Amino acid sequence: MKYMLLMYADESKGPQTPEEQQAHSPENWYALMEEMKAAGVLVSNNGLSPVASATTLRVREGKTLITDGPFAETHEQLGGFFLLNCKDLDEALQWAEKIPSATLGSIEVRPLWSQDA
Repeated sequence: MKYMLLMYADESKGPQTPEEQQAHSPENWYALMEEMKAAGVLVSNNGLSPVASATTLRVREGKTLITDGPFAETHEQLGGFFLLNCKDLDEALQWAEKIPSATLGSIEVRPLWSQDA
């Protein structure tokens, strides 16, 4: 089953302490991706540009409304994702726990919708 791991954090706050900075180093991110590849679970992953570059589109009563920025003011912004192929939710949660940004924000784990389900 495929799971989307959505990474949320406050863009205005990054790692503060030396320990947090080390935990979020590029090497740790690359090591996690290599571990996921070696385990055969990584389908895709990517980060997103800052939320200030977002454009939101809504269609209401037949009219298209386009707004610069995110759809709502929030404390945490979606910053990226991993798409994993895991045997079950428990395995997806084990991978989510390893994502460095889990220590600064949150990781939303959701199964992909399937017509077979």
